[in-house]
Amino acid sequence: MDKIVVSGGKQLRGEIKISGAKNSALPILASTLLASGVSVIKNVPNLRDIATMMKILRSLGARISRQNTEIVVDTTDVRNFTAPYELVSTMRASICVLGPLLARLSKANVSHPGGCIIGPRPVDLHIKGLRKLGAKITIERGYIIARADKLEGNEIFLGGPFGSTVLGTANCIMAASLAKGVTTIENAACEPEIVDLAEFLNKMGARIEGAGTHIVRIEGVNELKGAEHTIIPDRIEAGTYMIAGAITGGDIFIKGAVFEHLQAVIDKLEEAGVKILKQNNGIKVTVPDGLKAIDVTTMAYPGFPTDMQAQILTLMLVTNGISIITEKIYPDRFMHVSELLRMGASIIREGARVIVKGGAKLSGAPVMASDLRASASLILAGLAAEGKTEVSRIYHLDRGYERIDEKLGRLGADIKRVK
Repeated sequence: MDKIVVSGGKQLRGEIKISGAKNSALPILASTLLASGVSVIKNVPNLRDIATMMKILRSLGARISRQNTEIVVDTTDVRNFTAPYELVSTMRASICVLGPLLARLSKANVSHPGGCIIGPRPVDLHIKGLRKLGAKITIERGYIIARADKLEGNEIFLGGPFGSTVLGTANCIMAASLAKGVTTIENAACEPEIVDLAEFLNKMGARIEGAGTHIVRIEGVNELKGAEHTIIPDRIEAGTYMIAGAITGGDIFIKGAVFEHLQAVIDKLEEAGVKILKQNNGIKVTVPDGLKAIDVTTMAYPGFPTDMQAQILTLMLVTNGISIITEKIYPDRFMHVSELLRMGASIIREGARVIVKGGAKLSGAPVMASDLRASASLILAGLAAEGKTEVSRIYHLDRGYERIDEKLGRLGADIKRVK
């Protein structure tokens, strides 16, 4: 099993290019199941999660080919309606095939999804939304069994205890695209990835309005056709590299980063003393006068993303002051804390928040990744630490960051992947 070795103390400088958004590509690939025909998806990152989704689509009868960042999906012969446990259990976004299979084939058997261990992530809102469209759903032997002769439009409210559900919104939009009549989703997720999905579905012939707001209206159509689409840049990857530049006092240009998708992150980084400059095709990051401690609370978009919590926490370790990081989306998402403590961090956890005392001298150590974003936070800590940091279990990292070791290496980091 591979690990990543980082020797800290290097100031990052130069330019890197952001890959396509994983959290956009996965539901869009799943949505190709809604049509019988060929779709071409461009700017798709080369990640383990993408490979898993391709395997799932093949298991359902799709023919798929990939060349560089372009994936061609032919769903003409999709007949199978069972997404198997051995694939779905490795990735939460696998649940995205539930809505398309149900809408196109009138039935779907999808194993309960897996993925990172960051606390409970129930799929009850997915089920609630699809039931509102007329589906009959039961849970049997670990599978979600859904049936519907014909889905019918309805009003769906997707509010949950921790805010809107992104994948639940995606599932309901996809299913409603082929439902009879009009569906209105209230408290829909507003993420850019939902907007990207809606744009692709509209290219397929769907009639979706309001994506990117809390009220989405879908007028169902009789059929959809294959389409061509380019995935948006990955805002979480971009945010991670912004913090990599900041934590090393660097000067980097992040090509392809979309300023408008990152405003909550940018606002907090600027509050911490990071200088961020919007340019035509990306974002420039520098740290002119040192860093200061700030408080951060994660929220549903357009608030500060939970997927950036571990990274901003790590940045606070190198400030002079005390920060409070509050996690309102996944209150248990602090498994990276114990590993950061091994590197000399001063962090106290109190339920759904942590108190970070900056200024501690970080030193390299062997650490173990527990989930995707925690993996990134450990590499960021390694960039700022004295000595060598060895990050094991990087298969988590490869689920969501394309060649992170190569990209950081191009910026001057002392980083390598070893067996």
